Parts: sequence; structure tokens; C-alpha cells
Amino acid sequence: KESPKLLGPPVYIMSAVNDTKLNSAMFLFTRIPGQEEVHLWISIPFCFIYVFSILGNSTILFIIKTDPSLHEPMYIFLSMLVITDLDLSISTIPTILGIYLFNSREISLDACFAQLFFIHSFAIIESSILLLMAFDRFVAISNPLRYTSIVTLPKIFKMGLVCVLRGVAVSSPFPFLLKRFQYCRVNVLSHSYCLHQDVMKLACSDITVNYIYGLFLTISMDGLDSLLIYLSSLMILRMVLSVASHKECLRALNTCVSHLCCSFH
Repeated sequence: KESPKLLGPPVYIMSAVNDTKLNSAMFLFTRIPGQEEVHLWISIPFCFIYVFSILGNSTILFIIKTDPSLHEPMYIFLSMLVITDLDLSISTIPTILGIYLFNSREISLDACFAQLFFIHSFAIIESSILLLMAFDRFVAISNPLRYTSIVTLPKIFKMGLVCVLRGVAVSSPFPFLLKRFQYCRVNVLSHSYCLHQDVMKLACSDITVNYIYGLFLTISMDGLDSLLIYLSSLMILRMVLSVASHKECLRALNTCVSHLCCSFH
């Protein structure tokens, strides 16, 4: 006679879990808790950052485009980096502004997957371009006489295309890996935009494949790119310090430091 009572709670719990799986079609962005009354003021610096980012990067692109003396490999790589930064800003800041301006915290699964795809793609493209810039400076210093024949415009555009394809190829599995999951946990993200490592933690399925793939990309993409940039900077310094004058040493040091700062960014 007691067995029906014992079976009652588990059946109820399974029903609640199934309902959560079926109804969990939205994610919620994180905002600053307990500060709802000042959300409008919080949005002001983000608006300025967004506007200044677009205006500043657009100005750089306009100057490089209109000044023929800047139509050189170094500035073309810089233009690629600026465009990528613009795309990253467009992919992230609008959702942040939506939270604090309109209290819009909800995002559908498909929209979230699309956003994280673009964010991760542009981040990898940016890392690849920084690596190309380090390669460009290494060739310019190690082979100055052959520089113009090695780094030509067709090769630059081909390398840029490879960077784009690299970012898209390694980020494409993210939406498909996340789409197969059921999300039955609390659907509140820890950021104001979607990231793969953030979304996968909300799944009620085995995320081992996602974890391994994300770790592999972190090591093979960001880690390897950063290591190659640092090594190229060290090789440049070694070559210049061995043969160059004090002025040329300072110039090379300025080049290496700028690349390293961009890499940390």
C-alpha cells in the first residue's frame, strides 16, 4: 500500500525535468544584481565605448584608404585588424546595451548559437592577423632587400582569406555541438553575450566532447599563435641587437612591444 506514495515524487521530478527540457528555449544574460535603478547610467559608458570604437576604427580605415603612402603591407594588415575589431564590437556590445537600456535579457537558442559563432570566429581571425603582422615585421627586418618580392599584395589577400577561413572552420562546430544538447538547468548565462564555454555548462548532457574541443582550440590556436608571436619578436630583437645601431635597436624594440601589447589585448 505504501509503494504508490514512494513512486509519486520521482514521477513528479521526471515530469518537471521533461517540462524544463521542452520549455527551455531561451537564455538569460547576466546583469549587475541589485542595481536595476542605475542601469540607464551604466549604459552610458558602453554607448560611448561603442560609438568611439566605430568612429575610431572607421577613421583609421578612411585614412589608410585615402592616403596612397599607407598602401603598404603593414597598414593593410592593420586594416584587417581594425575590421576584425569592428566586427567583434558589433557582435558583443549591442546585447550589452539591450540589457541596460531596454532590460532585454532574453535570447533564443539559435540567436545565442549564432552570436557565439561570430564572436569565436572573429577572435580567431584577430589572433591569426596578429600572427601575420609578426611574420611581416620578421620578414621586413631579416630580409629587407627581398621584402617587397616576398610580401606582395596578392599574397597578403590570400593570407587574409586563409585567416577568415581558419576562423570560420574551427568555430563552425560550436553551434552544432551545442544544438544536440538538452538544456534543463538554470538558463542564466554568466556574461552579457554568448560564449561556447558558458553555454555548454548549462546543458544537462555529457559535455566531454565540447570540453575537449574547446581545450584543443585554446591550445592549438590562441596558445600557438601567441607563442609564435613571442618567438618572432625575440628573433627580431636578437638579429637587430647583434648588428644594428642604437637607433635601429629602439625602432625594433618599439615594433616588438607593439605586437606583444596587441597579443595581450
